Amino acid sequence: MRQSQALMLLGIIAKNGIVIAGSLPRGVGPEFVKFYESKDTFTCIGHPSITIPTSRVNDNSCDCPDGTDEPGTAACALLDHLSPEQPLPSSLSGTTNTTNALPGFWCANKGHVGAYVPFMYVNDGVCDYDLCCDGAEEYGNVGGVKCENKCAEIGKEWRRVEQERKENLERANKRRRTMVKESKEFRRRVEAKIISLTEEIKELEVKRDELKAKLDEVERQERFKVVKSEGPGKLGVLAGLAKTRVIELRDTLRKVMGERHQLRDKVQELEGILSAFKEEYNPNFNDEGVKKAVRAWEDYAAKIATEAQEQLNEVDILEVMKEDSEESGINWKEYEEDEVTDTDILYSFEAYLPGPVRDFLHSKINLLRIWLIENGMLADTGSERGESRLVKAAREAHDSVANDVNSKRRTLEEQQRDLEKDYGRDDIFRYLKGKCITTEAGEYEYELCWMDKTSQKSKKGGGRTTMGNFDRFDFDEADEEERHDGKGLGRGKRMVLRYENGQGCWNGPNRKTDVWLACAETEELWRVSELEKCVYKMEVGTPAVCEEIVEPGHVKDEL
Repeated sequence: MRQSQALMLLGIIAKNGIVIAGSLPRGVGPEFVKFYESKDTFTCIGHPSITIPTSRVNDNSCDCPDGTDEPGTAACALLDHLSPEQPLPSSLSGTTNTTNALPGFWCANKGHVGAYVPFMYVNDGVCDYDLCCDGAEEYGNVGGVKCENKCAEIGKEWRRVEQERKENLERANKRRRTMVKESKEFRRRVEAKIISLTEEIKELEVKRDELKAKLDEVERQERFKVVKSEGPGKLGVLAGLAKTRVIELRDTLRKVMGERHQLRDKVQELEGILSAFKEEYNPNFNDEGVKKAVRAWEDYAAKIATEAQEQLNEVDILEVMKEDSEESGINWKEYEEDEVTDTDILYSFEAYLPGPVRDFLHSKINLLRIWLIENGMLADTGSERGESRLVKAAREAHDSVANDVNSKRRTLEEQQRDLEKDYGRDDIFRYLKGKCITTEAGEYEYELCWMDKTSQKSKKGGGRTTMGNFDRFDFDEADEEERHDGKGLGRGKRMVLRYENGQGCWNGPNRKTDVWLACAETEELWRVSELEKCVYKMEVGTPAVCEEIVEPGHVKDEL
């Protein structure tokens, strides 16, 4: 039996011509040609100390420990670093658990693109046209299989698809260049805004300081003036305090009513959600947490139905909230006093004096009062009365500018943080900031908002659920088959946007989303999947990462 097999092998070798003068052994790739140019002997590539006759190249037997003497057969296909450890004395490790120095059987694929086929597919009776369109790997006609050369038609279709891919890539890169240009303009605007705000703040600070000095001076001058008190008597003071307190209570009541309306709306919304939850949940689903929540809602609904609720009369509340006047509330004019004081007499006397004399008299009296008060000889009663119109005007002018300064400072800090924020290479995601894309999958509509958040919304209604808030940029390795439509991650290093700390899952952690990016002509959310509970993966196409694209390989996966 062994003799017949040996004779058959010799016949195949003689028929196919293992080493033909002036040619290379079958299956040798262009980068390994220099190792097979000798016509008499062959030196093992990974083991230079071992030399064999060229007649033993491609003789269907592993003579070199690295398998380089069999570039055109499957004899050394069993050399694999993932294979079970079986004794093989001639290999580098002494077992089959080693690495073949050659990447595979080389198919020239004239008219198309040359590629390596794993040795285990050589003469296996299957035409591997995806890598070896010329059928050269099935030269032994195993099982009567003969693979015809289809490189012309496959190459033509491949070139058409490749040209289309290149055109799409060029359009995507062109749009990316536009996005980069726009992003730079957005950054320039932020920088210009920062410069403008800085100058405005400096000017406003000078103006604020000037107004503060004027306010201090006006307060000093007005503080020592002899003026008529707005409320000289105790009754007037008491009425003023009571009026102020009534106004404060009325404002508080307005706020309480506003909050009451908001809380009522929230209670109605929550009751609606829980009611729908009770109607739609699956009673056959054995989840004690869900059943407990449903029973709690039923108890709550029964309790509400039996309780007698006192309804506040909105009309009465609105009546209380009306402003005081002669027709409603308190007529405060009835409590105002018109007593005559020494100050009134002084002002009545001044009315008969000429203007210059009156101004002179005022200035001298004020200077005298200031001197007496500052030297502790006269009590300061200025704080017992309200501010004059002049002081109020000065204070309002100062406060207005001071508030403007604070507002512009907050805006400046926001702009500075935005300028320091990471927007990716070339600031490209500054262009996408605030824009959103959506897709539908199953019962949900998913949304990705760049640099903001990811969310999902049921098609049956309800609010959006936050699946994560943008946290950082990251990179990870993708390992997927290339899709014919180009809408896939492929293989290689890809940018990943990490969205963390979304809404909490039922009896689970907070949701989070990994947004994987691949090159595409437009922003498009391709697919959404839930890798594990509350952990989502979005596959997204965008021109923003087109320069990160990795060309697809041509090596067939042996697994």
